[in-house]
Amino acid sequence: MQLPQDSSNLQPRPGLVTRLMTLFFRLLYHSMAWMYDLVASIVSLGRWKGWVLAAEALLPGQRVLELGFGPGHLQARLQASGRQVYGLDESAQMTRQAYRRLAARRANQGSLPRLARGLAQALPYPAASFDSVVATFPTLYIIHPATLAEIRRVLRPGGRLVVLSAAWHTGRSLPERLMAFIFRITGEVPRDEPKDDSAFAQPYEQAGFAAQLKWVDVPGSRLLFIIAARPAD
Repeated sequence: MQLPQDSSNLQPRPGLVTRLMTLFFRLLYHSMAWMYDLVASIVSLGRWKGWVLAAEALLPGQRVLELGFGPGHLQARLQASGRQVYGLDESAQMTRQAYRRLAARRANQGSLPRLARGLAQALPYPAASFDSVVATFPTLYIIHPATLAEIRRVLRPGGRLVVLSAAWHTGRSLPERLMAFIFRITGEVPRDEPKDDSAFAQPYEQAGFAAQLKWVDVPGSRLLFIIAARPAD
């Protein structure tokens, strides 16, 4: 789970800002993973975990694969709901952190964490093995043709890919307006909310999905999801 940084179809950022943000997020997701939750909570004004967990309601079926599971909060929620949840992440630090979180719940939930390290362009799962795949605030890997081809392969016919792409602060308090401004100037969200599905949906539709945008309003913020369905055979 990355912080909001999926810059596909977002306003371009200046070169220096892009390089600095990329370096910061890479450190935060790897060697500085121990402080990921703290930073995420600060920039989201305490809403980050709620943003991520909002994806649960959009996931159909029992077998769910999460790409980029990060600290494992959504994994824990899905596991607690009785679903068969799997996770793939590239970061060794995040994998260890998530495994510890899930293992601590094992006595109550009765299942081992089903986590793996790897890349989304080569998913280590059989074809048609998941009802849904989810990624929250992913980087641009999510729209790589190889990633989308692999997701389509492991989804069952009629299955759904759910991508939490961006989050807007909508509150009017000074901290909320300040953070909304920072998100815009750093390119973490588009400067204007997209009105047309086509730009966001195009990479998914080219990969054989039927895609649409879905807005979800939560207290103090608005979330943009991309829902990409694999057509039923």
